[in-house]
Amino acid sequence: MPKILVLYHSSWGHIEKMAHAVAEGARSVEGAEIVVKRVPELMTEEQMRAAHMKVEQEAPLATIDELPDYDAIIFGTPTRFGMMTSQMRNFLDQTGKHWASGALIGKVGSVFTSTGVGGGNETTITSFHVTLLHQGMVIVGLPYSCPEISDITQPRGGSPYGAGALSNSDGSRDVSENELAQCRFQGRHVAEITKKMHG
Repeated sequence: MPKILVLYHSSWGHIEKMAHAVAEGARSVEGAEIVVKRVPELMTEEQMRAAHMKVEQEAPLATIDELPDYDAIIFGTPTRFGMMTSQMRNFLDQTGKHWASGALIGKVGSVFTSTGVGGGNETTITSFHVTLLHQGMVIVGLPYSCPEISDITQPRGGSPYGAGALSNSDGSRDVSENELAQCRFQGRHVAEITKKMHG
């Protein structure tokens, strides 16, 4: 049965909340084993508190060595200037040995994000895909069969590239139910495809 890692970095807690929704959706697929972990933080606790970021997060830290143990990895990252955060980039930059050995070839990769309004929901995910392609991973997005990405009656993130949330500069806008529904759909969708490929 598929073993899936939901791997995230979160600043204000939006991506953390989305990661658990993704995991919830993935767990709805019978037999799927889901693990939620986070990448190490690069900022000091003092810096994080000064920026009103969420310091305490329950998910354990992931290691580079464990990545090949999973059939799929669903990555979650906030946006920094239209791209992934330096914390996620730093973690991925340490996966060179997996690239050299081909350890991640054929694994499923998927991405979700949270950004400031107009801040790069789509560019964050599509630029993230470049790394996954270099690792030989099979990219899975969020199809239009997810009704929430076609709902234009409210402000929301998300696209066929992956689930997304909108925030603001101080992180005070929380993830909406529409955006959490996208996450659950993406988690289930990735788990179903992974089960077909690797189950």
